[in-house]
Amino acid sequence: MMFDLPDTNTLYEALVARDASYDGQAYVGVTSTGIFCRLTCPARKPKSENCQFYSSVGACIDAGFRPCKRCHPLAPMAEADPVVDRLLQALEERPGYRWSEGDMAAMGLDASTVRRSFKRHFGMTFLEMARQRRLRDGFTALSAGDPVIAAQIDAGFESSSAFRAAFSRLIGKPPGQFNRDALLQADWIETPLGSLIAVSCQHALHLLEFIDRKALPRELAKLQKSSNCGIGFGRPEPTEQVAEELEQFFAGENASFSTPLALHGTEFEQQVWRALQEIPAGGTRSYSQLAQNIGRPSAVRAVARANGTNQLALIVPCHRVLGADGSLTGYGGGLWRKQRLIEIEQSYRRAI
Repeated sequence: MMFDLPDTNTLYEALVARDASYDGQAYVGVTSTGIFCRLTCPARKPKSENCQFYSSVGACIDAGFRPCKRCHPLAPMAEADPVVDRLLQALEERPGYRWSEGDMAAMGLDASTVRRSFKRHFGMTFLEMARQRRLRDGFTALSAGDPVIAAQIDAGFESSSAFRAAFSRLIGKPPGQFNRDALLQADWIETPLGSLIAVSCQHALHLLEFIDRKALPRELAKLQKSSNCGIGFGRPEPTEQVAEELEQFFAGENASFSTPLALHGTEFEQQVWRALQEIPAGGTRSYSQLAQNIGRPSAVRAVARANGTNQLALIVPCHRVLGADGSLTGYGGGLWRKQRLIEIEQSYRRAI
């Protein structure tokens, strides 16, 4: 539910007082500078006549304001959580370690607090995230042609059955069912926002999803069924190309993607996905605007559903669609990623 903003005078008083109770629920756009901030921003306060208040970062961006570099209103909330930040750093230092709740207790952390914090920010617990990290090592070993037992060891699993079960939960099928000679091949791509699974044939990219998306196993099964062939491990040319383009994107060098795509959807869904690709980096649209752009103004709900079935994250930029009120609406990769992607793309918008 959206937060109903109080009157402007009340919000301005909260801004002057740096009232933390409004943090994350109200933002101020300063017309004299073109910047928007949290109400708790330490910068010198603007005059009241230069302030416009909004209930979401999306509304600020849509109004043409850019984020403040002092209070970082677009920074994911996880970065402001010391518990989350500490454990993420620990995971980076020991990626192959088999973390347990006992390890958290040894660090002086309460396991239930950690669980709630990670669920709130990432939709998964810290232990699930650490397990995913270890599975990535196993996936990489399989992609390199190693046998399942070697991949199991690389992933830090003592039991082959536990490795197969964990792999099946993540990918939707056990490692032994992946066909090395399949036309479609899967590989792992690292990004600053987390790991992606890319599935390509020799000619086109078929799927690109964040590894922690809950719909990933279902999407892989659907892709395998629609293509009438198995999925193997490997890195065809389209995967190589999109990995390079993603690296350029996150480095702020280029927001254009030219990797050839295979769109698996109905004619209407493909029409929506092509319209998404026409939204420039740094720009946003509402579902109703997207429906109007394809000449189907009454099909707003159908457009939203098509947006949600997109299987090519970032390349078909469904993260550029906001709610009618400018809010950061649902995103399969997590709202924190959607927020961060919009922040990254502001540099491309300013460069236009």
